[in-house]
Amino acid sequence: MNFAANLFIIIGFIFIALVIIILAIFIIYLLIFDRNQKMHSILRNYPALGRVRYFFEKIGPEMRQYWFNSDTEGKPFSRDDYEHIVRSAKYKRDVIGFGSKRDFEGEGYYVRNDMFPKLTEELKVDMETMALTQRYLLIKDPLFSQREEKLEEDESSAYLLHDDDAIVIGPNTRHPFVLKGLIGMSAMSYGALGKNAITALSKGLGIAKGTWMNTGEGGLSPYHLEGGVDIIMQIGPALFGIRNKEGDVDWDELKRKSEIPQIKAFEIKLAQGAKARGGHIDAEKVNPEIAEIRKVEPYKSVDSPNRFKQFSDVPAMCEFMEKIREATGKPVGLKMVVGGNDSAEELAKYMKETGKGPDFITVDGGEGGTGASYQELMDSVGLPIRSGLPILVSTLKKYGVRDRVKIIASGKLFTPDRVAIALAMGADLINIARGFMISVGCIQTLKCQSNTCPVGVATTDPALQKALVIDEKKYRVANYLITLRKGLFRISAAAGLESPVHFSPKNIMYKDDKGVVYSLESILKDIQKQIDAG
Repeated sequence: MNFAANLFIIIGFIFIALVIIILAIFIIYLLIFDRNQKMHSILRNYPALGRVRYFFEKIGPEMRQYWFNSDTEGKPFSRDDYEHIVRSAKYKRDVIGFGSKRDFEGEGYYVRNDMFPKLTEELKVDMETMALTQRYLLIKDPLFSQREEKLEEDESSAYLLHDDDAIVIGPNTRHPFVLKGLIGMSAMSYGALGKNAITALSKGLGIAKGTWMNTGEGGLSPYHLEGGVDIIMQIGPALFGIRNKEGDVDWDELKRKSEIPQIKAFEIKLAQGAKARGGHIDAEKVNPEIAEIRKVEPYKSVDSPNRFKQFSDVPAMCEFMEKIREATGKPVGLKMVVGGNDSAEELAKYMKETGKGPDFITVDGGEGGTGASYQELMDSVGLPIRSGLPILVSTLKKYGVRDRVKIIASGKLFTPDRVAIALAMGADLINIARGFMISVGCIQTLKCQSNTCPVGVATTDPALQKALVIDEKKYRVANYLITLRKGLFRISAAAGLESPVHFSPKNIMYKDDKGVVYSLESILKDIQKQIDAG
């Protein structure tokens, strides 16, 4: 017995000694290597402290996100923004206590409340269409042990518009697109997001009903179709999904795509807020599946130009849209970013003179997101949505063509109040991208461009995608959208409106940093004067 004990003690000492020797050799190696390497100055002078510095630099984003940033400081989405979406998606609740964390001393927009708000029974909402989801019920949330929650079925109104208020895109096309929900999913391609994420989004939006998802410029994948949700198929300059071997439009393939019942409209992408440029896909990412979806050769790099080769001016662009509309019988729109007061001038003028043009315009703000872009483009190219949207609306009004086209607005419009303000500024519909990404599991690691998303959302890596469980996340997507629509009706009631489709400039006020209040009506009148004056 004593012999065995002594043997274990000796083995233990030998093991510890070996570990210490190995660590010592490794540290000496690092000291010698760091002092002689030529890349990092700090490591040449302070090898040990330098290594510590780089370690803390590496974990800095996580430390700021969870420890040092206040609840309202983080970018692109603050902790409050993020948690608002997560609560809605997970618990189907968006109730908070005690008081707002908004800086009421600063400038900003406010919804004008009515002295006599609408009662719930006075709201004009489709109360017959129900949505069956699952949500978590929080039972206990102790500090030092796992949160205790229970998953339960939940059936509620889908909070769709009344039939009388349905939005119709392309009423004069052979197949108009009728919508009873004001909010849909902005363009997100398969490839930028993984198949599990796209599938969960499609199924969740299908559960919520009355909405749509945009394929992004990467083409229509089978995962977009999984949930039976309506589809807007985006066509980018590379013509992914409808191109032939020469890179031109394959009109037969476009016709085949248009015959898919779920595809309700097509969108020509000129630009997006965070990426007013083309794109590039490395050869290793172009696997056979993505190659088939995008109609390109597998394992060959693909560049997406920053402009269509098929047109270089408004008349040619409108003719291109007319050709697509004639071939498919479905509404055709365009996606653009407003850069200045005259950005939509030529288009609006041409629409008035010819009667041609898009059935809808998606206007994206510079604050919008992307899988990958450049700092200078994300920060400084393109106006934010609350500047760009009024310019577009005012330009269309100047030429008397506003009522011919529906406007879809996007750019961090992920809460009911943000949606209400955009509707009052002239939007008919709203697109959301990152809000839905968060609902499906995104934790803002800001690694979308690297294909290493740790939660399986913005990655096509099969091992990483396993983190995203479709049958759980699809309900979070549905819950977020339903809660958002419910909140939009709730804020409409507070404004004295029976439906959010009735939001107008008179329902919104703007307060500057000195406490002076302006109506949105007066602000938009000033913008209209600028546009009319040219």
